[in-house]
Amino acid sequence: MKNVKHIVCPVSDERVSEQVTRINALLGVLIVVSGFVFNSVFFFLFLAADFYIRAFTKIKFSPLTYISHSMVNALNLQKKNIDKAPKIFAARLGFLMTLTIVVLSLLQLHTAALVVGAILVFFASLEFVLAICVGCILYTYVVLPFYK
Repeated sequence: MKNVKHIVCPVSDERVSEQVTRINALLGVLIVVSGFVFNSVFFFLFLAADFYIRAFTKIKFSPLTYISHSMVNALNLQKKNIDKAPKIFAARLGFLMTLTIVVLSLLQLHTAALVVGAILVFFASLEFVLAICVGCILYTYVVLPFYK
């Protein structure tokens, strides 16, 4: 039998709505795309601040989470709670990526910023469309080996 490595996510006792996290991902995609379309670093700064709130503070709702939560309620979407820890890890990755986009944009390295933005859009699209958490995959193969 093949030795198959299973995906391992960070775990916590806290739970969040899967629908809210998926709409957060959609809003993130829209903000990144808008930042490049309008050639404005302010979109990326806003998204970085939102990721920072979700990743590093105890504030219950970031601006995007508040909007997503309102949309879930307005659309009366099915409630399904999931573990919060992988989403915090993903928000930290999102923060690092948007901060990288800001720095690259300010340094006039537009192609590099666009590449990082495309990767962020791809990751967020996987979350929104297929509920695939790339953060869990990265955690399993990049972070976890350093703790073993």
